[in-house]
Amino acid sequence: VQLQASGGGLVQTGDSLRLSCEASGHTLSSYGLGWFRQAPGKEREFVAGINWSGTSTYYVDSVKGRFTITRDNAKNTMYLQMNTLKPEDTAVYYCAASDHPYEKRRNVAAFTHWGQGTLVTVSS
Repeated sequence: VQLQASGGGLVQTGDSLRLSCEASGHTLSSYGLGWFRQAPGKEREFVAGINWSGTSTYYVDSVKGRFTITRDNAKNTMYLQMNTLKPEDTAVYYCAASDHPYEKRRNVAAFTHWGQGTLVTVSS
């Protein structure tokens, strides 16, 4: 499966953005999905995950209550709605697919398919 992330941009503190991740080459319903981010000089970190059907979601503590991950398998697309953005959310955001559609995986190694990344910059 090939993944294409989009929707990043430059926003101010408190603003919202919605990232999209469109898949091609294979149906997304076979995969668990996740969003990761990587800030300059830091390791890539897990942000949010969702199971194959969209009925189970999980987040890193720092984004709980602000970010929402969803998926539309009919459109082969995943989304990350980001509200109340903070400067510390600034990073390149990557979407990823895992071959474990039923499990809540958070580690980078569990995701075998990656999009190219989209830059989110939050100014103070």
